Amino acid sequence: MRYSHLLEMNNCPGEKGWMRKIEVLPIGVVHSPYKEAKEIPIQGRFKDEVEAWVELGAKYRAGLKDLDGFSHAILIYYFHLSNRETLLGQPYLEKEKHGIFAIRSPHRPNHLGLSVVRIKRIVNGTLHFTEVDLLDGTPVLDIKPYVKYFDNRDNVKSGWLDKHFMDGRIPDKTILR
Repeated sequence: MRYSHLLEMNNCPGEKGWMRKIEVLPIGVVHSPYKEAKEIPIQGRFKDEVEAWVELGAKYRAGLKDLDGFSHAILIYYFHLSNRETLLGQPYLEKEKHGIFAIRSPHRPNHLGLSVVRIKRIVNGTLHFTEVDLLDGTPVLDIKPYVKYFDNRDNVKSGWLDKHFMDGRIPDKTILR
C-alpha cells in the first residue's frame, strides 16, 4: 500500500515551484482491539491497560534491535480511514472549533498521526505496547524511541487544553462513549 500527497504551495506568495509529491510506504500495521473510532480514548494514556501490537514487514524487523531497552516509543502513522481534510475542527473536550494544528484530529492535511506508547515486549519482529489510541489496521510509517533527555520539556503550555486539566483533574470526555 502506497500513500502519497501532492504539496500544492504555488498559491502562496514566494512559494512558486515548491510543489512536489511525497510518497511513503508503511513499515507495518497496528493490530488493536479498537475496531471503531468511538471506542478509542482521546489519548492512550487514559486507558493504559489496553494492549496492541505493531506487526512489521519482514525487511524492517531488524530495525527493532535495542528498542526493548526503552520504556516508550513514538509511533508515526497514517490516518487511513480519514476521508476529509479541514483546517478547523471541534475537539472532543469542547464545542468551540480550533485550528487543525491546535488539535489532534485525523482530518488534517496529510493525515499523519503520532502516539507515544509504552513498550511491553518485542517478540519475533512484533512490538507489543499499551497506552493504545490506534484503530486496528492503522498503517505505521515509522517508530522512534521516546527519549526523556530529548522529548521532555520544561515550562510547557498546552493552550486551550490547560483549562480542562487544571489541578491534575482528568475530564470525563477523555474516554469516548
